[in-house]
Amino acid sequence: MRKSHITTDVCVVGGGMSGLCAAIAAARHGAKVVLMQDRPVLGGNASSEIRMWICGAHAYRETGLLEEIELENLYRNPTPNFSIWDSVLYEKARFEKNIQLLLNCSCLQAEMDGPAIHTVTGWQMTSETWHTIEAKVFIDCSGDGILAPLTGAEYRIGREARSEFNESIEPVDADKKTMGMSCLFQIRETDKKQTFIPPKWANRYESDEDLPFRNHNLDNNFWWIELGGENDSIHDTEEIRDELLKISFGVWDHIKNHGDHGADNWVIDWIGFLPGKRESRRYVGDYILTQNDIESGGKFEDIIAYGGWSMDDHHPAGFDYKNAYPTIFHPAPSPYGIPYRCLYSRNIENLMFAGRNISTTHAALSSTRIMGTCSLLGQAAGTAAAISVEKGMTPRNVGSCEISALQTMLMEDDCFLPGMPRPVSALTKQADKLATQGDTGCLVDGIERAMGGESHLWEGNVGDSVEYHWDCLQQIYQMRFVFNSHLERKFHNMPCNFKLNETNYHVPETVIRRFRVEYRDQSGVWAELFQVDNNYQRLVRLDCNVEAVAVRFTPLETWGAEKAQVFSWEVR
Repeated sequence: MRKSHITTDVCVVGGGMSGLCAAIAAARHGAKVVLMQDRPVLGGNASSEIRMWICGAHAYRETGLLEEIELENLYRNPTPNFSIWDSVLYEKARFEKNIQLLLNCSCLQAEMDGPAIHTVTGWQMTSETWHTIEAKVFIDCSGDGILAPLTGAEYRIGREARSEFNESIEPVDADKKTMGMSCLFQIRETDKKQTFIPPKWANRYESDEDLPFRNHNLDNNFWWIELGGENDSIHDTEEIRDELLKISFGVWDHIKNHGDHGADNWVIDWIGFLPGKRESRRYVGDYILTQNDIESGGKFEDIIAYGGWSMDDHHPAGFDYKNAYPTIFHPAPSPYGIPYRCLYSRNIENLMFAGRNISTTHAALSSTRIMGTCSLLGQAAGTAAAISVEKGMTPRNVGSCEISALQTMLMEDDCFLPGMPRPVSALTKQADKLATQGDTGCLVDGIERAMGGESHLWEGNVGDSVEYHWDCLQQIYQMRFVFNSHLERKFHNMPCNFKLNETNYHVPETVIRRFRVEYRDQSGVWAELFQVDNNYQRLVRLDCNVEAVAVRFTPLETWGAEKAQVFSWEVR
């Protein structure tokens, strides 16, 4: 057996969407990062191993790193194919400067140095290597919160008593029950009739009455094939998986062989043997987010992310609960703020966390657990960890001393923080602005999405231009654009099932594909500074080093829209 010792700045344990975003964010802000993932692929519940689509806040699609990843996938993966999706996630970590990726590596040990973590050790089965990671900051994005029992970090599991936080949707008495886990399956339409022979061990559901309150049409992902909430959601996973497989094959047998469900030409295309979890350990931070916080809109001074999914509380009995619909959607405002104090440990000084294990009650978790929200939490945690390393301070002190800097960095990286316009550079504000058409004020208002019934977009024809002018030469080192990636789009990033004539996925038509930037010095002559010919991203930053009295932006082509639309154009 080999042993390796790696010294780094930040160690991220868990490579789901929150862990991936945490690792990328920390790395891009200068920290050396080790990302330890116990599976062969990244993405967690969104990966090819589980295949849950990425949901998020109602009406407020998440931007930042998640939107970057999803747009990359739309460009690369129009069919869409889960192997390509896996490759998109893989390349974001594997080829990101400052990230060392350890796949198939399970975190099993931790060594403490007083109230701080000194090292964690993982077993990489493919290379038969024990990897010991020494880091300044550790971020647990493992879902199950594996570092809690290894370090003595405070955590909770199960449902709080209604009286503890005055939460109306909690039970009268506290218990250890959780939301369950699901083994999803996907189906594919063909051009001819197909048969299905169930395995002998599959459950039998011969009538629709055997599946009460369970929608089993062909347009869902069968999330309700769910168990485990009344068991130990960690230690009983293997047994729960066995039962979920019996149910899954039995449900497909019902659809194919018992009654007319319009499935004659459909086949089962894939079934997950790795359950997707909703809930297990939740860390205790300096603040515990509650149902009441969510319902009041999450007005926190240390806001670093937002949610907006309903409090979607699944019955612990899951599939075995036959008396009503298996989940209750308790209303939640969209968006609501989530504070930074929920992302670091109350008693372990260099431990952070992101994903479904953050510091919340069970009731609040029923909303914050959604992967779009978890991705934002990961980006926030990774960015904060980079500040912690750079400033030589604990994550807690980042919150007390550098919260404004953290919020500004997140907004700079295209993360929306409700109620906070992004600061715009003085150089941009001071410029005289000219446009062949359209209102240029939207480009510098610090609001980079539609809000309050207003578009906040500059809009012009392809070929129109916008110019910024100054009275004297200005040193320009960067330009920052935010284009319209049609955040209102309804389709999920990856499908749950595959129709025969599936419409291909594509880059949103509103994204500007080709554009030119020119500058003018004191000679009065315009010269080309940039021409970008195949952009498909919402956030574009271009570095430069010129002296200019004027700059000009001209959109040349979109991905299909008649109008060119821009939320922001900033010059630094």
